[in-house]
Amino acid sequence: MTTSTHEIPFAEAIIISVNGVDLEVFEAGSENAGNPIVLCHGWPDLAYTWRFQVPALVAAGYHVIAPNQRGFGNSTAPEDVVDYDIEHLTGDLVALVDYFGYERATFIGHDWGAFVVWSFTLFYPHRVDKIVALSLPYLVRGEVPWLDFMEAVLGSDYYFVHFNKQPGIADAIFDSDPARFINNLYRKNEPLSPPKPGMALIEIAHGDSPLGDPLLSEIELSVYDSAFKHSGFTGGINWYRNLNRNWHLLADADPIIRQPALMVYGLRDTVARSEQLSAFVPNVEELNIDSGHWVHQERHEETTNAIIKWLARKQDK
Repeated sequence: MTTSTHEIPFAEAIIISVNGVDLEVFEAGSENAGNPIVLCHGWPDLAYTWRFQVPALVAAGYHVIAPNQRGFGNSTAPEDVVDYDIEHLTGDLVALVDYFGYERATFIGHDWGAFVVWSFTLFYPHRVDKIVALSLPYLVRGEVPWLDFMEAVLGSDYYFVHFNKQPGIADAIFDSDPARFINNLYRKNEPLSPPKPGMALIEIAHGDSPLGDPLLSEIELSVYDSAFKHSGFTGGINWYRNLNRNWHLLADADPIIRQPALMVYGLRDTVARSEQLSAFVPNVEELNIDSGHWVHQERHEETTNAIIKWLARKQDK
C-alpha cells in the first residue's frame, strides 16, 4: 500500500519494536527477500528522503528497509541524551536487520546516517556487505575528541558546539516553525557567500530571504513539517550531543573498513571532503556530482543510477 499525500508514492509505515524503542519503518520490495538494503537518513531528515531511491532499488531487485531512526517521525524519542549515542543508534540497526531475518545487508547513509553506517561497519563488520555514503565521508578518530577539536578550530558558534554548549536554544527556535526552517535549509542553486557571524543554523531558521531555490515542493515540505511538528527537533539534535561520547565508544574498534564502499560527494556541499579516505577505506570508490548537500534529492536521477550501477558491478564480482 502507498499513501496518497506524497507526490512520489511511499510505502505505508509499520512500527517495529527493536532495541528498547519503536521504530517507524518503511519497507518495500519484500518480494526481493534475500537481498536487503537498509537506508539511513541524516539530520534534519526522514526516511522520506529516500523517496526517489526506493522504487528504483526495488526494481533493481532489493528488499528496501528505511527506518525513521530514533528521535525522528513516529519513532521513539527517548528523553535521555545518552540514549542517542552510537551504540544505541547502531544497536537499532542490528535489531532491525535481525527482525527481518538477515545476517548481512548493504547499507546506504546520508549525512548523519552515513556516520551511523560507517560506525555500524566498525562495530559489526560481519553484518555489512557493501556501503554507500552520501555527503559525509568516514570520520577519522584523531587524538582529540571531536567536539573539543571542532570548538578549538571552528569556535563556540559552530553548530555542533552550540548544540552542546547551549542546549535547548536551537531546539526551541527550530520547533517554533519547522516548515520555515526546513524550507530555508533545503535549498539548491545557492550562490557562494561568505559565512556570517553567529550560529549559522539559527540564522537560517530566522531568515526571510533564503538563498537559492527551494528543493522541496509544497507537498514534500508538508511531509517534513508534519513530522517535525510531531517529534520536535531535540531527539535528532541529541545525536550531536553524543559526539565526544562516540569518540570514546569507538576507541577500541579496528579503524579500517574493508567492505566495498562508494563515497558520493556533492561538489557544492559545504561538508568537508576527506583527503585520507582510501587509507581507512581501502576498497572505496569516490564519485563527484554537481550538487549541494542533499545530493540524493537534488540530483536524484543521477545519484540513484550511479548507486545502482555500482551495486550491480560489485554484485557481479
